[in-house]
Amino acid sequence: METKKIEEFRESRERLNQIVMKYAGLGIKRFFNLDTQVYQEGALPKKTKELLGLVASLVLRCDDCISYHLIRCYEEKVNDDELEEVLAIGLIVGGSITIPHLRRALEGWEELKQLSEK
Repeated sequence: METKKIEEFRESRERLNQIVMKYAGLGIKRFFNLDTQVYQEGALPKKTKELLGLVASLVLRCDDCISYHLIRCYEEKVNDDELEEVLAIGLIVGGSITIPHLRRALEGWEELKQLSEK
């Protein structure tokens, strides 16, 4: 079964961010900029920061955030073993209530891998 959830998420996120920026004042713009800056290369590499973002998003049970960080992890060349380890940490910290989000994260990972094979 081929899904297009990741592609739909990317398109929706871009469209909605354009709407947000249309109305954004200084506070919203500063927050969005801070979010961008914190994931830049620093003492920790981008890859590590995206993995941290993914595990935090899993614990917080934010599917949009999980999708975003999953895409970024894939772009930063996270491998299956690294992904599994951070998701296991999120599961331990967040408990069984995170399992539905874990399932959707791995479904998204599968989709990303399928998209790259095309």
